[in-house]
Amino acid sequence: QTAGQSGEQELESLVLKLSVLKDFLSSIEKKALKALQDMSSATPAVPPQPLSRKAKSIPVQTFEVKLDITLGDLTKIGKSQKYTLSVDVEGGKLVVLKKQKDSQEDWNTFTHDKIRQLIKSQRVQNKLGIVFEK
Repeated sequence: QTAGQSGEQELESLVLKLSVLKDFLSSIEKKALKALQDMSSATPAVPPQPLSRKAKSIPVQTFEVKLDITLGDLTKIGKSQKYTLSVDVEGGKLVVLKKQKDSQEDWNTFTHDKIRQLIKSQRVQNKLGIVFEK
């Protein structure tokens, strides 16, 4: 009987420790969540001060590119059209602009959170693959 009782006591002790640990983890999680909320709510309230900090802003970069939708061989690509690629690092945006006939423009804007991966081609030096969320 004493062996059974000591086993039960060990089990109760273990359950108690697990319960305390669960409460501790829960409180850490709540503190982390509150800290994240505080940081996200405080960020927009702080106005950017480029002059006092002497932080250089990153200008929007624009590139003339040829779009290759298929990731196949370069020899398989038909007639490619020229596009303008604008990269706004600080705004977190990538804009692909296609100039059409009659001075019309067609563009797609991708935000940084939709871009999953950038792949630099090993074979073609000036080719870059962009993997989006979808």
